[in-house]
Amino acid sequence: MLNIPVFFIGWKLLGRTVFSYTILGTVSLSVFLWIFQRFQIHMPLQNDLALAALFAGVFIGTGLGIIFRYGGTTGGVDIIVRLINKYFQVPMGKAMFVFDACVITLSLIFYLSYKEAMYTLVAVFVASKVIDFMQEGGYAAKGATIISEKNDQIQRKIIEEMERGVTVLKGQGSYTKTERDILYCVVPKNEVFQLKNVITSVDPHAFVAVSDVHDVLGEGFTLDENKNPITR
Repeated sequence: MLNIPVFFIGWKLLGRTVFSYTILGTVSLSVFLWIFQRFQIHMPLQNDLALAALFAGVFIGTGLGIIFRYGGTTGGVDIIVRLINKYFQVPMGKAMFVFDACVITLSLIFYLSYKEAMYTLVAVFVASKVIDFMQEGGYAAKGATIISEKNDQIQRKIIEEMERGVTVLKGQGSYTKTERDILYCVVPKNEVFQLKNVITSVDPHAFVAVSDVHDVLGEGFTLDENKNPITR
């Protein structure tokens, strides 16, 4: 009964498609819970709550991550979380973690012990990270921002030796007000070490900042040189 007003709000603010996927997700959750309750797999993890919490978080996060990625929810708090994500751009995993952490804190007052609450919090935290990972999806890589006095040599060597593209951006130092070109290059994670070697071989004093990049699309990552999808 408590879900009815939340469903109605979700239908009005999120649209019919999300509402349809929510109905499907809610029904599927109920069906699979019923199935797994009758065909239980017994694993003796009573004495290893840390391992149980980790795997619980992974399984919950994977399931919810798949549902969220394709536009659905399982009702209740999930709908509120999707609304927060839509209107405030808060990652769904983080929003879920905040809600669940509040529930766990309140549960301490009534029936959970501190030990149980902390292990539950671990499971919820892991689940939130997996949800955000599933939401980001796509091909994960590394993006390198390069500032050097030898930009021409560096970009030429990256193109020739690594066969990777380089984008030239215009930048200005905040303190010196000096304008200069900034190189930006995206490479797979396993090529980061090679990229650093290429840069330092040309200019050992170059400034390099490497960061995580998600959902990388295009030639060299999801498309080959003929613009055909790469099967991984």
